[in-house]
Amino acid sequence: MLSRRDALALPLVSLASGGFRPALAAADDDPTKVFTGGKKPADARLGPPRTLDDYAPFVVPKTKAEWEARRQELREQLLVANGLWPLPEKTPLNPVIHGKAERDGYTIEKVFFASTPGHYVSGNLYRPLASGGRQPPETGKLPGVLFAHGHWQNGRLHDAGEKAAAESVASKGEPDLARGRFFMQAIPVTLARLGFVVFQYDMVGVGDSTALPHVAGFGTAADELRLVSAMGLQTWNSLRAVDFLLSLPDVDPARIGMTGASGGGTQTFITAALDDRLAAAFPAVMVSTAMQGGCVCENASLLRVGTGNVEIAALFAPKPQAFSCANDWTKEFMTKGLPELKRLYGLYDAEDKVAAKAWLEYGHQYNVHARQFMYEWFRKHLQGKDGAVAEAAYEPTPPAKLRVYDADHPRPKDELDAKGLGVALAKASDAQMTKLTPTDAASLKEFRRVIGAGLRAMVGGLPARAEVEVAPADPSSGRIGSTNVLRSVVRRPGTGDGLPVLSALPDPVDGDKVVVWLHPAGKASLFDGRKPAPAVAALLAAGFAVAAPDLLGTGEMAPTRPRAVDPKYAGYTYGYNRPLFADRVRDALTVIAGSVADFRIRVVRVVGWGEMGPVAVLAKALAGDKVTKVAADLNRFRFEDVKDPADPMMLPGAVKYGGLGAFLALCAPGAVLVHNHAGTGTGKLPLAAYAAAGAADKLSRSADKLDDLKVVEWLVK
Repeated sequence: MLSRRDALALPLVSLASGGFRPALAAADDDPTKVFTGGKKPADARLGPPRTLDDYAPFVVPKTKAEWEARRQELREQLLVANGLWPLPEKTPLNPVIHGKAERDGYTIEKVFFASTPGHYVSGNLYRPLASGGRQPPETGKLPGVLFAHGHWQNGRLHDAGEKAAAESVASKGEPDLARGRFFMQAIPVTLARLGFVVFQYDMVGVGDSTALPHVAGFGTAADELRLVSAMGLQTWNSLRAVDFLLSLPDVDPARIGMTGASGGGTQTFITAALDDRLAAAFPAVMVSTAMQGGCVCENASLLRVGTGNVEIAALFAPKPQAFSCANDWTKEFMTKGLPELKRLYGLYDAEDKVAAKAWLEYGHQYNVHARQFMYEWFRKHLQGKDGAVAEAAYEPTPPAKLRVYDADHPRPKDELDAKGLGVALAKASDAQMTKLTPTDAASLKEFRRVIGAGLRAMVGGLPARAEVEVAPADPSSGRIGSTNVLRSVVRRPGTGDGLPVLSALPDPVDGDKVVVWLHPAGKASLFDGRKPAPAVAALLAAGFAVAAPDLLGTGEMAPTRPRAVDPKYAGYTYGYNRPLFADRVRDALTVIAGSVADFRIRVVRVVGWGEMGPVAVLAKALAGDKVTKVAADLNRFRFEDVKDPADPMMLPGAVKYGGLGAFLALCAPGAVLVHNHAGTGTGKLPLAAYAAAGAADKLSRSADKLDDLKVVEWLVK
């Protein structure tokens, strides 16, 4: 490819002084190879994929402005990953509160409400006895706390048993056997006695939430394409649980906190990252640079690509947030995670608003020591009171008496199973997307905002000039037959990638125009033997350089073995690694950015052949006016036809956001030729977008596959 000024200097000097050096023959006599002499691409993506157990450090931005930009980007990524961009309609909760029981200093009630039509959140509501439970007490409205129980058996109904309770007491982790057995009740009981209103709710598939199983129900290719997941559903339930708390007359909407341990800790820091209504948070024994979350309900495709739990927790800054650690994956948080959060909070002069304590003598737990730290934190930041809190003894309520449904309050008749809920969620999402169809300039702007953010979260955006490096290969210049070529490696420093690119140059070289050539065979497709392919020859004759990368999975970037996708749940793979299709679009953007970064290049055009045609469309959608023209073979492809999460064309979220037609619509008003589009369903939305942009003449379409030279004829005009 034509590189930046310093990378071009040597080849151009060589050309001006009498021609290119002959290309060195590769070991296998492939003249298009960039890596010769036994060298291999040093691209991290060709190695083992990242997993939930790999080290996930947080690099703190240098300035508050840098963090604010990153914060918006990451928050959008989390919303997209959870299937919540844009936020679904908040339909009526229609809460049912019943079975009020008075206890020593507090009351317990049973609750269920519809977080979305056909799906119900269940739990228990704890209130201070003095509040009356219905109206604001004389002292004013009370702070509220949302409590997510985590992965203890039966959740809020957990009974650890007598043996485990005795062991907890013996180790001084719990003061008495009652709290050793029923520590799940300790938090809502104590907080209610301290003057908080607490809603303790069920995870999906736990406690009274049994319509869907906890670790199954979603995970098909169709679910991935629509970003429907247990993680997303639980996150939505948490956001609606905040809505429920705020609907109570005795709760102060300005003083809402949330806590939870283990998987409940995940729910806590994710909700805190996404919901501005929370004022304080306490995720216990979860946040670290080590294991990121082991359950299906803590993982979703796209969720932690390029990030980790510490950075996600940082999204809550500068609001008060504290953490507890134990002898588990959080044991190093005090030295790996907390210092970085302190520096991040320091950008807001709020170092005192983030804290952590570790009890390494105990295993994974939310015992009395961690709980008392949490009580003190919430008292300080939600009630304005300082001082230690000693958790008092209480008489546990038998779990059976905490059950929400009974003969007088049966399970709702419209409750849906996983299949039914998936259909309902898809229908609601499709209705949202339909409303975004552009009809004028204003609606096109909104379409771009929503769909563009979704696509950036799925793939990434066009990197800035400073984020791309173009390095000459060795040898960097030469000839294949009579055609001058450049060999280079283009990369995004710090990401671990490194893309081989072969550029065929016109004679004479003016360095003004380049076509980025995307082909299933990679850069080897530029030549038939030692002669340029006919389409390449036509581009060179028109004065265009042709830059052909080996996108990931092609040519020299082919892995030694196929990319594996976790057979249990694709989110375990795509939650930490981009799918192959997304990486290919990202690679195309890297090459485009490398061309744009060259001070000589004024015209960048893209052509996508075969299965790389859809890659070209998405690259144009993300590159905007940096690419002046795109020609793409749609290859009669539809994302809706992908049936296997491991399919090379899998792109989680693609169908949710309108498929290939929506991404083609994002290209408006740019000049685009798409051919071989029969059966792709890419007509209505792109035509509407181009009409709304006043550029209907810029979209050229052919249902049939065009001859290569016809494509080039359009491209060079």
